[in-house]
Amino acid sequence: MNTLQRKLVRARRKLTWRKLEGFIFLLIFGGFFGYIGAVMGAANMFNTIMKTAHDLLMNTVFYIMGITVLTGALGKLMIEFGVIRLLEMLLAPLMRPLFNLPGVAALGGLMTFFSDNPAIISLAHDRNFSGYFKKYELVSLTNFGTAFGMGLIVMTFMIGKGFVGAAFVGLGGAIGGAIVSTRLMQYLVKAKIGDSACVAAAGDDACMIENVSFETDGNVFMRCLNAILDGGKQGVDLGLAIIPGVLIISSVVMLVTFGPLDANIGYQGLAYEGVPIMPRIASYLATPFRLLFGFNSPELIAFPITSLGAVGAALSLISTFLAHGVVGGNEIAVFTAMGMCWSGYLSTHTAMLDALRYRELTPLALVSHTFGGLFAGVLAHYLYLALF
Repeated sequence: MNTLQRKLVRARRKLTWRKLEGFIFLLIFGGFFGYIGAVMGAANMFNTIMKTAHDLLMNTVFYIMGITVLTGALGKLMIEFGVIRLLEMLLAPLMRPLFNLPGVAALGGLMTFFSDNPAIISLAHDRNFSGYFKKYELVSLTNFGTAFGMGLIVMTFMIGKGFVGAAFVGLGGAIGGAIVSTRLMQYLVKAKIGDSACVAAAGDDACMIENVSFETDGNVFMRCLNAILDGGKQGVDLGLAIIPGVLIISSVVMLVTFGPLDANIGYQGLAYEGVPIMPRIASYLATPFRLLFGFNSPELIAFPITSLGAVGAALSLISTFLAHGVVGGNEIAVFTAMGMCWSGYLSTHTAMLDALRYRELTPLALVSHTFGGLFAGVLAHYLYLALF
């Protein structure tokens, strides 16, 4: 078989798979919504989806957007006037013993804490920053930065719901998860990409002196004004960016988490109704969930599962959980830890490693971060039991 014939065979196989792929998609899509519609009634299902999406947009997305605008402005001010640099200096001595990273990595963790996961990549492309790292350390920044992504937003949201102590316990859990994820990633990739002393360009002395600068020009008033406006604008962009995840992912998750709001009346096509498929599946793992995380309601598994794709979408579940009376301080601590540590890593790790030109290491990063997030939740649970 010559080269042309092999190409024709591959093309036919690809075309056949494309046709089969469409059939499989329709089968799964139709089966899922067909089952939901059969239980709820088609009209009730469509009304519930539309009303849930609308309520999430009005009462959750705009609330989170308000938080992102304020925290964005605060974060930018702290960067502009050197607070982040001061915090970095205080945290730098902990980086090597805890995370096996150079002290300047603290800056990356703070940047993602005040914004989102990809902030670490913009730093990693700066030779003044990346010059401190060995190759395997630089790649592990994907896991390190993600563990703190949207951290301030998550904590502010939980504190706004009245759980101050639980939110800080969750932060402690997320730090533990970051340690596990970062070090496990380093262990898995070190042999694959080498242990070179520095990734800076030849002749660059960035390896020698830790001196990352974010200085800007102008008087104090203009620097303050620009920082507030720029940070607020970034907060708006982040708030807009979470809309698809919240509306689509959360609506589907709600649809398979809760039953009718009034069991005596049945389905009415109201927001947040659904067919409790996820709790039925989670009920088979009730004992491990109770031991590991202290979850007493199977519905609670919806939060960490949603966090895998988008932590903003996961936050939208909190109000509903509170309305159903199934969460308390322990659950909020676990949610904070897992939500912050995972923070949508399934949807960002590939892009982040691709930006670092190590896309082939994505499976290792995902495995490492999965274990890190699970450890974060377990640690937060037992920390909460010990402290409260």
